[in-house]
Amino acid sequence: MQFAQVVFRTAGICGVLAILPCYFIEKQIGQYIPPPITHPEFYYALLGIVLAWQILFLIISRNPARYVAIIPAACVEKFSYAILAMIMFAQSRLSLNMFVIGLADLIFGILFLICFLKLRKEIS
Repeated sequence: MQFAQVVFRTAGICGVLAILPCYFIEKQIGQYIPPPITHPEFYYALLGIVLAWQILFLIISRNPARYVAIIPAACVEKFSYAILAMIMFAQSRLSLNMFVIGLADLIFGILFLICFLKLRKEIS
């Protein structure tokens, strides 16, 4: 269970640290990665959803055995972007920087899956 605590805590902290600055760089994103954001309501809604997941990871890290039923959803959260990033990078539709973020999500997704399998075995 300690492994799962470390994995989810690390994912949550890294995620919060990556997402919070995005609330303050909307205009810069449009300058460095054109085109500019034309629908900020979608941008900020997505940030809120992603931030909520990071908080959920921190909650799971407090007692992974208690929240083991939620871990498959956490895996979907991580794998959904990782798979999308790999496909889009292969189609030359994604920058290397965003692809690396996708790989980080893939690694956390795999670690989440390992946590889930280990916790189910411990609980049984």
